[in-house]
Amino acid sequence: MTIAVASDDAAKRLDQFLVSYLGVSRARVQELLHAEKILLNDAPAKASQKLRGGERITVLGPAERPPLRAMAEEIPLDIVYEDDDLAVINKPAGMMVHAGAGASEDQRNRGTLVNALLHHFGSLSGVGGEMRPGIVHRLDKETSGLIVVAKNDEAHRKLGEQFARREVKKKYVALVHGWVKKEAGTISASISRDRVRRTRMTIRHAGGREAVSHYRVIRRLDTSFGKFTLVEVSIDTGRTHQIRVHMASLGNPVVGDTLYGAPRELGKTAARNKPGGPAPISLARNFLHAAELQLAHPRTGAKLALKSPLPAELESFRTMLEKGAASGIRVDTGSEGRI
Repeated sequence: MTIAVASDDAAKRLDQFLVSYLGVSRARVQELLHAEKILLNDAPAKASQKLRGGERITVLGPAERPPLRAMAEEIPLDIVYEDDDLAVINKPAGMMVHAGAGASEDQRNRGTLVNALLHHFGSLSGVGGEMRPGIVHRLDKETSGLIVVAKNDEAHRKLGEQFARREVKKKYVALVHGWVKKEAGTISASISRDRVRRTRMTIRHAGGREAVSHYRVIRRLDTSFGKFTLVEVSIDTGRTHQIRVHMASLGNPVVGDTLYGAPRELGKTAARNKPGGPAPISLARNFLHAAELQLAHPRTGAKLALKSPLPAELESFRTMLEKGAASGIRVDTGSEGRI
């Protein structure tokens, strides 16, 4: 592929230009540059080179990557339920479910839930392929909570059918910025990948996949760091970033979710305008937790209903907010015990 750089693109960094032009991630462009698969006027290019306009960029072909492979790793697991057919794991934030794209083999292949599962259980279902043994559904890297794993192919197929028929019930707890306008509501908006920022999903394009989320306000907080709403969200579908995209579409992004508009620090503006107030605080993950999971056992049909409390880091963060709260407005005190 040969690209002629227009004068309008002068002063742009080469890597930034290619991310936009090719519609791929910056990490992918870096891989191509490192492999010398991109030439600028027939010479190997550097990411930081500034364009002047009129150059010729040649993309020679895909960079060859080492094959991805799942590997057993001794990583602690919080097992909520286990029998001969399945296991339910309480996944921590920061752990990828399975290997994905990255700059190096270690980054892509190490520290995943799949690797921990292989070490602990030895073998899992093969329905999902070599890279995703046992994985029936997923959680985002920075989302914690309950995820079900199939130990054999029959269990995997039957669990998959339940997900496809929307019979599996999943509830999440999220803290979002601002006060959600309604006490409860349904967001039905299809989701597709953002055409410009490929790491993001969006509801703005036609032709996306159907996505339905139901939310209910648990508590509203008016704090020194701003207004927040603690919500319970159940989903009928399991699209990539679904809750994060849907809540952001209301103007209420999940706390910590900078990809969809949440600030990196809370209270920064207030601290700057009012000396002596609380210091800014931040959350190194998304305030989103898969708290409840209900499904039928794939062998017996018995109902399994499992719960996971908020992780300590989210409880501590909520406490920090509430200590600086002007008022905490409870919407449903009976629901507090489920969080």
